[in-house]
Amino acid sequence: MHDHVARKVDLVYGGGSLGLMGEVSEAVHKGGGHVIGVIPTTLMGKEITGETVGEVRAVAGMHQRKAEMARNSDAFIALPGGYGTLDELLEVIAWAQLGIHSKPVGLLNVDGYYNFLLAFFDKAVDDGFIKPAQRHIFVSAPDARGLVQKLEEYEAVADEDPATPKLRWEIEQVGYNAALQAEIAR
Repeated sequence: MHDHVARKVDLVYGGGSLGLMGEVSEAVHKGGGHVIGVIPTTLMGKEITGETVGEVRAVAGMHQRKAEMARNSDAFIALPGGYGTLDELLEVIAWAQLGIHSKPVGLLNVDGYYNFLLAFFDKAVDDGFIKPAQRHIFVSAPDARGLVQKLEEYEAVADEDPATPKLRWEIEQVGYNAALQAEIAR
C-alpha cells in the first residue's frame, strides 16, 4: 500500500472510520492523497467513530452512496470484507456487464480470501449463467502491487450482444438521471 500512497493515489470509499477501510483512508490521507468518504446519514453513527479524514459526503441512502462513489472513481477495488463489500462489488460488476460503465474492477484476494467466490464465478460460467468473456469483467490478485498493475492494463470486456440495453429503466427507477449515468460511465 505504501507504494500506492507514495504515488499519491486518491481514494473514494464508503466513508467509515472503522476497520480496514478506516486504516486505508488514514494512510492515503497522511500520504497526501485526496480522500472522499461517501456515507448515508443513517450509517454515520454506526460507521464513523472518532475522527474522519479527508472529505466526508453525507447522502440520503445506499443507492445514492454507490452512485456517488462510482461517479468519483476511476476504478473499483474490493478488499476482504463482508456483505457490504460483496454488495458493492457485485453491483459494479453488474453495471459493467450491462454497459453502465467500463471502469476496471479489482478484487484483492489476500491469502485466498476470495477463492470460494472466484470458484463460484467459474461455476456460474461453466453452468451457463455468466458468459465466458464476462468472467473477465474484473481482475484479481493476491497483493496490491499485482492488482494495481492488472487494473492499469485492464481493457473493458466488449459486449457480445449489441442489442443489450444499457439498463436505463433501472437507472430511472432508482432515481439516477442521464447526467449522473454519464458521470458514472466516465
